[in-house]
Amino acid sequence: MGPTLVIMAAGIGSRYGGLKQIDPVGPSGELIIDYSIYDAIRAGFGDVVFIITEEIGLPFREMIGDRISRFVPVSYVYQKLGDVPDGFVAPAERIKPWGTAHAVYSCRKLVDKPFVVLNADDYYGASVFKAMYDYMADPGGDSQYNCCMPGYLIENTLSEHGYVARGICTVDGEGYLSGITERTRVERSGGGIIYTENGVSAAILPGTTVSMNMFGFPAGILDEFEGMFRRFLIKNAGSLTKAEFFIPLALSDLLERDIAGVKVLRTDEKWFGVTYREDKKPVADAIAGLVQEGKYPQKLWPDS
Repeated sequence: MGPTLVIMAAGIGSRYGGLKQIDPVGPSGELIIDYSIYDAIRAGFGDVVFIITEEIGLPFREMIGDRISRFVPVSYVYQKLGDVPDGFVAPAERIKPWGTAHAVYSCRKLVDKPFVVLNADDYYGASVFKAMYDYMADPGGDSQYNCCMPGYLIENTLSEHGYVARGICTVDGEGYLSGITERTRVERSGGGIIYTENGVSAAILPGTTVSMNMFGFPAGILDEFEGMFRRFLIKNAGSLTKAEFFIPLALSDLLERDIAGVKVLRTDEKWFGVTYREDKKPVADAIAGLVQEGKYPQKLWPDS
């Protein structure tokens, strides 16, 4: 079987105003997540693992998992706030789980082969899944862990209706990631692109490479996540009610210890997603255009 597709679907879209992962946008009632799964299957991925919370478990299974399981093997992992290494306890004041790297950590007992992790509510583009599959089938590099990620152009990844979070990437001359910084408030402003942090804004140049929270990991790398999570909890001991264990933080840890290489697979694909409720119509229009161009059938899943 091909690599596993791990889909992070635990979040409730507070800015969107609902459970955005199960809001139809396709011409036959498809969700954005359907297009990611469809593209992954076509590229050669072998199974799907959904990371969800117990709160959304039943509606998610009924609207997505049970339907998709007719076409590809499906498993579930619950991301839980209390899932921390021995010796640690989640603060009573903390409400939500620990972030995207914690979501990956949650899969440690289930995923035992190469995998790609991504967001449930983002459209990535069919060519990206093929590029990720091809690299993972024959990874280059001589690191202990040979990883990969698609590198998008910042201008191809923005919402017209508010700010988004993006990983701003530094790429070396051989096409490998040398650094990644999570920016949680990136938006268009005055004809340009800016990010804001601690009340101070700065420009981001067009053409800047960003991550869309899609990463390819080799088998065995989940053994590293407990140690990384432990270091995160110790470092952020004074702010554990809000601190987030993001995948870029995990990658930075791996790069600093020189045990991983992350090949950046550049792409001109245009992202779209439903960060805000106002994004739904542009997303539906974009998918309708792709269907009209023949890139997707009118109905993705037969008899669904």
